[in-house]
Amino acid sequence: MPTINLKDAKAGFSSLVDRAVEGEFVTITRHGKPVAALVSIEAAEIARKAMARKRPGLVEYLKTFPGGDFERNSVPSRDVEL
Repeated sequence: MPTINLKDAKAGFSSLVDRAVEGEFVTITRHGKPVAALVSIEAAEIARKAMARKRPGLVEYLKTFPGGDFERNSVPSRDVEL
């Protein structure tokens, strides 16, 4: 995976796009720190689909355990005076 600074990426953008189309991941840096990646559409779609999958919340996760149907405790957690 090549790494290139932003100034050089601007100057050689066309060749970087060609490399991404060929399957390479190109990391672009600004002031020596990675800030972006240039990838093919196929790789971007795979990443987008992976991010779209939602992880279950805690309650859904706990329900996957044997005996995971929990009854709600009807007792208030503290006394509330109205």
